[in-house]
Amino acid sequence: MKMSPIKWLCLCVLMLLAMPASAQDRQVFGFKAPAGIDAPEVPAVMRDLAERVLPVYQDPDPDRYLATLSALQWADSNYKAAEETRETLRERESATDATGPGAGQALLFDVYARAKTIEATGSAGFAQAFTQSFHDVVGKLDDLAASAVTNALQASPPPFREAWQQALDRARGKDSIELPEATALIRAYFAYEANRELAPLAAALGADEDRRRYAVDDDVLIATPAGVPIHARVVRPKRGAAKLPTLLEFTLQLSPADARTSAAHGYVGVVAYTRGKLGGPKASLVPFRYDGVDARAVIRWIARQPWSDGRVGMYGSDYAGFAAWAATKNVPRELKTIVTADAIAPGISFPMEGHIFRNEALRWATDHAVPGAVIDDDRDDARWQALDRRWYASGKPYRDLAVLADLPRSVFRDWLHHPSYDHYWERTSPFRKQFAHIGIPVLSIGGYYAQGAVGTLYYYRQHLQYRPDADHVLLLGPYDDRALRDGPAPSLRGTAVSPAAQIDLLALRYQWFDHIFKGAARPALLPQRVNYQLMGTDEWRHVPSLQAMANGVLKIYPAGAAASSTAGAPVHTQTVDFADRSDTAIPVPPPLMPISLPADPGLLFESEALKQTTDVSGIVSGELDFVINKYDFDLRLTLYAQSVDGHYLQLADPYEFRASYARDDVDRHLLKAGIRQKLKFTSGQIGAMRLPAGSRVIGVLAVSKRPDRQLNYGAADDVSVESIAAARVPMEIRWYGDSHLDVPVRR
Repeated sequence: MKMSPIKWLCLCVLMLLAMPASAQDRQVFGFKAPAGIDAPEVPAVMRDLAERVLPVYQDPDPDRYLATLSALQWADSNYKAAEETRETLRERESATDATGPGAGQALLFDVYARAKTIEATGSAGFAQAFTQSFHDVVGKLDDLAASAVTNALQASPPPFREAWQQALDRARGKDSIELPEATALIRAYFAYEANRELAPLAAALGADEDRRRYAVDDDVLIATPAGVPIHARVVRPKRGAAKLPTLLEFTLQLSPADARTSAAHGYVGVVAYTRGKLGGPKASLVPFRYDGVDARAVIRWIARQPWSDGRVGMYGSDYAGFAAWAATKNVPRELKTIVTADAIAPGISFPMEGHIFRNEALRWATDHAVPGAVIDDDRDDARWQALDRRWYASGKPYRDLAVLADLPRSVFRDWLHHPSYDHYWERTSPFRKQFAHIGIPVLSIGGYYAQGAVGTLYYYRQHLQYRPDADHVLLLGPYDDRALRDGPAPSLRGTAVSPAAQIDLLALRYQWFDHIFKGAARPALLPQRVNYQLMGTDEWRHVPSLQAMANGVLKIYPAGAAASSTAGAPVHTQTVDFADRSDTAIPVPPPLMPISLPADPGLLFESEALKQTTDVSGIVSGELDFVINKYDFDLRLTLYAQSVDGHYLQLADPYEFRASYARDDVDRHLLKAGIRQKLKFTSGQIGAMRLPAGSRVIGVLAVSKRPDRQLNYGAADDVSVESIAAARVPMEIRWYGDSHLDVPVRR
């Protein structure tokens, strides 16, 4: 459907009338943030803001203009105008692409605006109005479009709540805000309120739609050789071939929508849950231990069903990504491919990274490893941060963290007994030569700013090391964990994301499956083994290997050190007093473009100004030259690009690692106290960014000392049993100028 010329002319007139006399005029609005996201004064405060923004709002992007205008009209309680604006937006999108990323959410907002208009007339309550509007609109859609809308309807509330909370927090403490911040506030408020009003209706409406389109079995019990049944959800299209390929997600998280999405794409969708999940309060649930063998049992069960053509693909992010890899420890003949994003590598990327345990693993275990537990959807950060600070201030050993949390039997305590990559972790997923037997096609998706990047790269590098001809395709971009799970957004931690990177990762998954199972062309974005979005450009690059991302190395040394300095006095002396517990604040993820570097950065590496445009792309390694008075320490390496005008941009997520495991993950090699030594390391993170001439590459190497991490005092003991008693003598490090970082570059 194309927009009528009259409507388009009206839209242009509206946009022109909204423009101030000078496009450069700064529009500032007095604003005092409400006390909280659900404070009683919120509707009145936001209505007042919308009334003042509406007369001056403009945007050269017609789609963004219409979407924001409808939110402003809604906040102003002009629901009819909001509905008409969204109708105009829908007509524009129908003329271009109504199936791209966010299309389901956009259509859901259309239905919501229509329901608010009906409610305002008094002819029906909101629930009745929305239910009828939903069936009227969604009932006319095909399975794919309807699935997108239903998935949006059943989306988890926390992202909307967090976005609204963050928008308010940015405005808090100010007396006024500028137009871009005002419109961002209104959009976040609109999305949050719409999701909040729709949440009570989501389950019933989704179930109605599923029954109409699919054959659904919500609780299948699948027998396993161990005699423990696996709970699963099976969704099959009512139309199409009698026998179909099956797409399986084996997971710990409840994700019923994924099976529907697979069915909408013409597959049988199965979501199976890890042993003990949905088994009641007395069921035994041990994360990671049995998922491989149980997933293989589910795959064999699927192949025996009358609706199966005998072929199975697995997919998933986070834990489900791990489970797909766990199944390949002994690849079933029915398993034809896996697609993973941000996959956990137990013992490598979780519950520790670089062998440093993280407190968030205890929270994760509390949410997920207790049968029948209620997931902490309210994101009770304050309670968990208070625990972090209480443990940190106490000086107690790290093994007491679970005791302080009143969780003495947590599986977290079991994990602490295995700081090395030992048999406990080896049995969870492929190990060393077992990767050589994985001959099926694999698609791995990762992000430069994702915590799971360490796991993604671990699986990829191990697979290629032991099977060089592996059909393993890697896609990388400027994504964090949320982007990999929910789809890329226009900005990431305050930094704009290139439109080229804002691809539909969900659609890419099904393009891959269609290629494997239906003979469709290979996705155009994946012509090579390694495919990555180069930040600072609108380009995707495609190379045959990780090494081919670069054609040279930029060696950078500590600031103030000569490139050839190998002897003489140290260039930097560092003291870390682990007995000092005054620094109890929990560090928050900084913006990708910090105003300045940390006040005490530790060891600072700095390159010369680049003489030409240079791509920094690949995995950083290095060698540290130092003397330390302890036997171990934990390090955190963060890389930045520094522009000519002095601004910083983080190149990738920081890499944290324990020095005693830098050589290998299996065996711990303690340092030599009081002796000058060198330590080689390779980062588990990756990045890709184009830097203009005149830029510099900055590396910040800090000793890890924070309340939300295990503390390594440098004694020769198991780090989990060390207490503040080991901090009587501060840690002293003398860094020498021969320390360097090897930064992969392409010129």
